Amino acid sequence: MSSSLRIIVTGLIGQYPLGGVTWDYVQYVIGLARLGHDVYYIEDTGQWPYAPSEDGLVKDCKYNTDYLHESMSRWGLGDRWAYRFAWQGQWFGLSDLKRTEVLETADLLINVSGTLERPDEYRSARRMAYIDSDPVFTQVKIVAGNDYLRNLIDVHDVTFSFGEKHSEATPDTGHDWVPTRQPVVLSEWRPESKHGDVFTTVMNWRSYNPIEYGGREYGQKDIEFRRFFDLPSLIQPTPVELAANQGRGRKLPIDLLRHKGWRLVDPGEVSGTVDAYRSYIESSAGEWSVAKNGYVQGQSGWFSCRSACYLATGRPVVVQETGFSDVLPVGCGIVPFRTLEEAAAGVQQVVADYDRHARAARDIAEEWFDSDKVLRDLVDRAMRDA
Repeated sequence: MSSSLRIIVTGLIGQYPLGGVTWDYVQYVIGLARLGHDVYYIEDTGQWPYAPSEDGLVKDCKYNTDYLHESMSRWGLGDRWAYRFAWQGQWFGLSDLKRTEVLETADLLINVSGTLERPDEYRSARRMAYIDSDPVFTQVKIVAGNDYLRNLIDVHDVTFSFGEKHSEATPDTGHDWVPTRQPVVLSEWRPESKHGDVFTTVMNWRSYNPIEYGGREYGQKDIEFRRFFDLPSLIQPTPVELAANQGRGRKLPIDLLRHKGWRLVDPGEVSGTVDAYRSYIESSAGEWSVAKNGYVQGQSGWFSCRSACYLATGRPVVVQETGFSDVLPVGCGIVPFRTLEEAAAGVQQVVADYDRHARAARDIAEEWFDSDKVLRDLVDRAMRDA
């Protein structure tokens, strides 16, 4: 579809004003604008906003709306956003008149991560697309009886998922999950920047409690990470570093990690802003990371938004297998692992032939994650039956 469309994108930029979160959603907006579409960003989560500068506790949304305005203005989109504050449904950004006009004339609404609290209120859009960025967990929740989530998803005309391959280990919800992946605006990521020798990652130790279904427990990264505590001793002298938060429930075992040789840095300092997040990735030799336990069990082909940014920066990634090897080229640039021994061998393989892996990383980003390609395909498929 070559003609320009009026498109609304949703997300969590204002809700969680953090560098990595911003990149996840803003690249949809920037990328669609680059394709010539008339793009607006609307955030209506119904959640109370979070502000890291105030330990997460805020009385109003000023910090969040200021951050959102600054972020959008950075890319010339300062007059193209709207934010609904949970308290009494107050709106910020676009005027009521303009926001209503945009909603009534939108060709497509892309509900990224299902962040709209009440998507049925946005049915004035000609087409609505749901982006499942948390595959396996989404499907398990639905089949486990989460009717609220099922009904929310059913409001949409088309359902996309970062789970790019069919897997018998992922429950069938009755939806047609169309494969998609994180769009990356390649011009924003600088492979020519200088890097160090450390492998890094930015991660949540435990985002939310495990989900139980069918006698199985679908958990978070803390479960998978336990199998790789000894990695630093196997890849010496190459250092490996975590920018990890404390998590919920089981806390980050800081003393144990340091004893095992892991470097730890404050995630707020290295990823609190879009520039800090990008600089941290650029300063890395590459990424080493586990995946959520649910992704590992489900083998749906999920691939990290963060890892895609490492690739765009020309930084190889050594990452835990989630089935993505059936979707993306692996072995050079992307090195998957399942065991501790494979993880160590993957890092050593990258270090031994770094330049080749770095070139392959950027090549993969250009071929598979370029926002021009990902979003053109997404829009075409979303509007196919309009």
